[in-house]
Amino acid sequence: MSIAKDLVELGKHVAAQHGWPAAKAFKAYEMSEADRAVLSKCAVDLLKIFPSAHGTSALMSATLAVHLESRLDAPIQVVAGTLSVEGVPVFGGRMPFDGATIFGDADTDWAHPDWNGHVWVMIGGYIVDISIFRSAYSAHGPARLARHVDLVFGPNKGLYVDRWKRTAQMGLSYEPQYVLGAEDVTRLMGGAYHLIKQNGAE
Repeated sequence: MSIAKDLVELGKHVAAQHGWPAAKAFKAYEMSEADRAVLSKCAVDLLKIFPSAHGTSALMSATLAVHLESRLDAPIQVVAGTLSVEGVPVFGGRMPFDGATIFGDADTDWAHPDWNGHVWVMIGGYIVDISIFRSAYSAHGPARLARHVDLVFGPNKGLYVDRWKRTAQMGLSYEPQYVLGAEDVTRLMGGAYHLIKQNGAE
C-alpha cells in the first residue's frame, strides 16, 4: 500500500478516536523549524529522565505526546503497529490486534505483556520515534534493528523524526494499526510516571 493510501487509512483511525476535525488537521499539517526545535528539546529532556527499560516504546511515546501537546499547536497522535527493517518485522507481526484491549486494560498501566508491537508518535505525516534508537542500542533489542541502526544512523542518536513517506528510503517501515485514545495515553502516562519515580528512588 502506498503512503498516500496509508495516510487515508490512518486518518480514518484518527477520526474514529478523535473525530473528523482532528483527522483533517492531521492530514494538513506541515512541520515548521520552530516545531522541530520544540520537539527536539522535549525529547532530549525526556530521554534524560526516562530509565533504559526493555519494551517501553508505549510509555515513552505517550509521555512525549503529552509533553508536546502543551507546547505545540499541532495534530499529535500516538500510534501502535508494526515496525519493520528492510521489510522484516522487528516489533509486531502485521497481525490484527485489539488495541482497545491491549491499551485499555484497567489492570495494567503498561501495554499488554503478550503484545510485541511498536508504539510511536505521529504529527501529521511525520514519524516521531523516541524509542527506536534506545531499543537498537539495548542488549535486549532485536539484532536486525541493531545492525541496521549501526549501519545507517551510527551511535549516540536519540530521536528519529522523518516524513512517513521517506522512512522507506532509510530501510524502515512504520505500519499503523491502532490510534490510541486519550484514556489510553493517560493510562500509559501514569505507567511512565511510576517507572520514572521508581528509577529515581533506586
